[in-house]
Amino acid sequence: MANPTAAMLVIGDEILSGRTRDSNMHYLANELTRVGITLAEVRVVPDDHEAIVAGVRALSAAYDHLFTSGGIGPTHDDITADAVANALRVPITHRADAMKLLGAHYERSGLPFNEARQRMARIPDGATLIENPVSVAPGFTVGNVHVMAGVPKIFEAMLAGLLPTLTGGAPLLSQSLRVERGEGEIAGPFGALAAEFSDLSMGSYPFTVNGAHGTNLVIRGTDPARVDEAMVRLAQLFG
Repeated sequence: MANPTAAMLVIGDEILSGRTRDSNMHYLANELTRVGITLAEVRVVPDDHEAIVAGVRALSAAYDHLFTSGGIGPTHDDITADAVANALRVPITHRADAMKLLGAHYERSGLPFNEARQRMARIPDGATLIENPVSVAPGFTVGNVHVMAGVPKIFEAMLAGLLPTLTGGAPLLSQSLRVERGEGEIAGPFGALAAEFSDLSMGSYPFTVNGAHGTNLVIRGTDPARVDEAMVRLAQLFG
């Protein structure tokens, strides 16, 4: 059976403006590959309610899982929770368990649990909280949508708690061969090999290092024996 599929919705004006470099997509891709969930699409949208709603509706309908990052903090532009609730057509309220978690955290910190901080306890009805061991404010899962923070350290901590609750498939394996030839030279035989092993994914990635040109040839698949077989053939072609 095919592995479960996933998409990611990256939310934030700061990503699109270039002010912040997103690392969460790279981290998520590696972790999903490890557990056998195929990340098939990534979309980046601004802090705009309608854009988030449209992204959530499209991606949650198309894939088994949708992971979002960004926009669940205490400020006016943190609108992800409300947009997700709108997209899935469910009410959103200050959840008692989230309020309790946050209230206790700010009491320990000696900080007021003010209205802005209480916004982080707004959770769509029927959602399950995603634990945040870094700064307490939770993410949540509602339907097949997993809503997490944009701060990389918090995103990674939330994902570590979430992934064991999801059903994955066979991990995606990868092997590569470096050849000192350009893509134009290897394209024909490499394409024929890819057609022969159509159950695997093959890609070519050119490089230039210290004036030397070449190509990294990569083979990916979930069956170790099949990947090994293709790599033997690849080495025979270009080794």
